[in-house]
Amino acid sequence: MDLPATPDFDPRDCPSPAFVVDDALLIRNLERLARVREASGARILLALKGFAMWDTFPLLRRYLDGTTASGQHEARLGAEQFGGEVHCFNPAFSDAEMTKVLRHADHISFNSPGQWLRFRERVAGAARRVSPGLRVNPEHSEGAVALYDPCTPGSRLGTRIRDLEGVDLTGLEGLHFHTLCEQNSDALERTLAAFEARFGHLLPALKWVNFGGGHHITREDYDVDRLVRIVRGFRARHPHLTVYLEPGEAIALNAGFLVCTVLDIVDNEGPIAILDTSATAHMPDVLEMPYRPQVVGAGQPGERPYTYRLGGQTCLAGDMIGVYAFDEPLSIGQRLVFTDMAHYTMVKTTTFNGMPLPAICRVDAQSRQLRVVKAFGYEDYRNRLS
Repeated sequence: MDLPATPDFDPRDCPSPAFVVDDALLIRNLERLARVREASGARILLALKGFAMWDTFPLLRRYLDGTTASGQHEARLGAEQFGGEVHCFNPAFSDAEMTKVLRHADHISFNSPGQWLRFRERVAGAARRVSPGLRVNPEHSEGAVALYDPCTPGSRLGTRIRDLEGVDLTGLEGLHFHTLCEQNSDALERTLAAFEARFGHLLPALKWVNFGGGHHITREDYDVDRLVRIVRGFRARHPHLTVYLEPGEAIALNAGFLVCTVLDIVDNEGPIAILDTSATAHMPDVLEMPYRPQVVGAGQPGERPYTYRLGGQTCLAGDMIGVYAFDEPLSIGQRLVFTDMAHYTMVKTTTFNGMPLPAICRVDAQSRQLRVVKAFGYEDYRNRLS
């Protein structure tokens, strides 16, 4: 079908605020990932830290090989709701968490030699077959923002080659590197060269390598052909190894929206529209990255006649989303729609200030009917407290 550049559902058909995932846009991403999977021979996993809307899992598992988790709860969700392979990485597992992870994970990547040696015997003696791996640090930075760069100096993530001197790696079956963030395949190619230069001598004894996430595969300008060549080239050099990719953001990139409502308009050196959503509670990457999400029908300041700052409903003074220009004045009760709001949004929401969580909705790929998957209330706020 011909997919719209902007949502073709009526924002008034859903609660406010609400995350709305469009199945047709999701399928577009999944079909591209399936082509990469087939052409490259890599296995592709859903990174739950980026997108964990399990109502969509029956759709996603038609295209993907499993899930990758950051701890016990994500591992359980992947095992129970998705199926397929379950991979798990955590910077440091506790004894209690390891007991739970071993019930669900098929692969476990440890962050340090100390963690590997501490849990090696437990993994080997687990009731189910678990393949152990080690996350490594290729010491090659591609990221522009230090907050998202696992190879920045002083990083706690991954083991450097110098830290493996004298370490007994007997029983280790894989290596895992995760160094990218919203990047193209050229960044992966340079990173892979650094990885092989430092860790290549370990590969003959292993069974798999995980290239991690941060691959923006479903972005329009992403060089998919180059990615396929990179993976196929690596597999040709190391034909005994299985290659994994674990995109999170790419799976739901540009597949969802956040619908909200203008509650009030105040003026302080220009008009400010206060919304029933929040940057800090509902889309924290706006403040953490930081970045300015797009709003349907709005442009940059000065591009259109009426400019507003859009702010959230919490008491945080800096709960500001950005500055936007509109063709017409905003009005109280008007619905606004933020784009690209499926990934790293639902998984990061909080009830700070007692803010209600946005409802979660889906638009059917064929009928285009909007369905409310889940709505949240006071009990969701109360039950996460004591």
